[in-house]
Amino acid sequence: MNRREILIKRIKNLENEDFDDISIELHSYQYEHNEIYKSFCDYSRGKDFRPKSINEIPCLPVSFFKQNKIITGSVESEAIYRSSSTTGSIPSQHFVYDNQLYLEQALQTFEHFYGDIKEWLILALLPGYIERGDSSLIAMSQYFIEKSEHEDGGFFLNDFEKLMQVVSKNTSKKVLLLGVSFALQQLAELKPDFHNVVIMETGGMKGKGKELPKKAFHTFLKNAFNVKHIHSEYGMTELLSQAYSEKDGVFLCGKTMKVITKDITDPFTAVGTGKSGVINVIDLLNIDSCCFIETQDLGITYFNGTFQLLGRVDAAEIRGCNLLVSDI
Repeated sequence: MNRREILIKRIKNLENEDFDDISIELHSYQYEHNEIYKSFCDYSRGKDFRPKSINEIPCLPVSFFKQNKIITGSVESEAIYRSSSTTGSIPSQHFVYDNQLYLEQALQTFEHFYGDIKEWLILALLPGYIERGDSSLIAMSQYFIEKSEHEDGGFFLNDFEKLMQVVSKNTSKKVLLLGVSFALQQLAELKPDFHNVVIMETGGMKGKGKELPKKAFHTFLKNAFNVKHIHSEYGMTELLSQAYSEKDGVFLCGKTMKVITKDITDPFTAVGTGKSGVINVIDLLNIDSCCFIETQDLGITYFNGTFQLLGRVDAAEIRGCNLLVSDI
């Protein structure tokens, strides 16, 4: 069993492993086998820098995924996921060696928060993504739909009438509607009574409508759909792990992911809990690309491991997959 296989086994066995110890080991592994990450570490922290804690691990700016092939080792990619991009911008590319690992762990994360996938009817409202064949969000959603084994599950491009019919005939089922923000806004304007539906927002407006503060947007959706809470999924092309929010925009990471906030003026200084900073993500599933990502999102982490999004770092390019500005 080679080093990568040993690390994968440890990642899958996280219940009996220490997240921080694995992260330090992954830094060593990727420093040795990822030329771009090694160069970044050498330039930013000096050659052969050895972090003593996860807070000291250098995190690669997410923009590196736009113009570089970020891979660890000499693996061949099974899939290449690309971000949505605004006009004139360069999409990020994530080269994924083990696509099944991504999908299986995504399902495990979902089931950790929401229970057995077979208990759910999954409806996906993801225009702007479904038209493309290279979206990690679509791949994940398709996998969830297949694993739920529900005949009414599927994607609904712009057919709101059909979607509402499916919801109305499944009033006794657990129904999840996963939607990009602008499509949920359009559907909400019809004011369907979805009181028995879990509404899960993922992604931003993509230039399709007015950007509302996150809190105001969720209030609009709650009133329009007649639901108590709006759920959210936090993920991006450059990550293979997800975090979920069941209410109030407070996210909790899956077991393969941890969020650290860093000082906006010093990317190597963690700000601690309760203070705003730049969100840095450790994603263990990125073993074949880069596990340590500076996202250019602003947020706050809390003592219980949750985090909240505040917006984007000034002058950072707005991604198509996030964010609405929060007004907490």
